[in-house]
Amino acid sequence: MAQRHAELIEHFARGGEQLALAIRGLDREDILVKPPGDANVGLWSIQEVLVHLQDADLIAADRMRRIIAEDNPTLIGFDETRFAKNLFYEEHDANDAVTLVDVCRRQLARVLRKLPDSAFDRAGTHNERGRLTLGEMLKSYHQHLEHHLGFIRKKRAWMGKEMW
Repeated sequence: MAQRHAELIEHFARGGEQLALAIRGLDREDILVKPPGDANVGLWSIQEVLVHLQDADLIAADRMRRIIAEDNPTLIGFDETRFAKNLFYEEHDANDAVTLVDVCRRQLARVLRKLPDSAFDRAGTHNERGRLTLGEMLKSYHQHLEHHLGFIRKKRAWMGKEMW
């Protein structure tokens, strides 16, 4: 197992579980509500956040798998605003999005645990951000989920439905 990355891999693997807990007790109406701009909790609904995380994780898994399997693969960026607008985020199923994040992360974690530490120095070239290593990507997507969990917590508090 990649010892220097073991803790980060385990946090990454539990991301879907964290997301499921973050929306526990909310109904569809809660998940779809769009806060006003002056609420200071982000402009997206919880639904949009969940589907964004689903898409970002599927893209991240592809990027990380390419870095593991290929030599210096090209990693393509995506426009999260256009994805949210043009992929009908409001019509997705929130629980399906959480399930996809959960399964995707757990499956990828199985691969990551088998890698030697040196594999986390392997890199690809992102078309917007340049060289990215597997280790940097793992850390980045762990932080990405944490960032959006913070918004979900704030949205819940704004609705008066805090869990933690």
